[in-house]
Amino acid sequence: MSRNRHIGSLFDDFLREHGLLEEVDAAAIKRVLAWQLHEAMARQRVTKVEMARRMRTSRSQLDRFLDPSNDRVLLETVHRAASALGKRVVLRLEDAQPPSGTETSRKRSVRAAVRRKA
Repeated sequence: MSRNRHIGSLFDDFLREHGLLEEVDAAAIKRVLAWQLHEAMARQRVTKVEMARRMRTSRSQLDRFLDPSNDRVLLETVHRAASALGKRVVLRLEDAQPPSGTETSRKRSVRAAVRRKA
């Protein structure tokens, strides 16, 4: 009986093995960021037109920025969007390989964001 080598492994390990981890991480981060901005805009009742005005950009540029599938975003744009909503951006570098058996803060952050969304 052949054994599936992926049983018991982490999904991150699978993605890393296939050279997809960085791409998937970038897409996940962008999706969470877009969702957080949408939520902040809704809570503050800020329309896209008003948000674009606050960011000193066009509505179409804002739509591209808020598109969760568009992972080409400049840090300057993220900062302007956060500032327009009275928020700040926090970036942090972490070890790529956390100790075995621990959950990364990225996973905790994504899990918390999903819980808040539900």
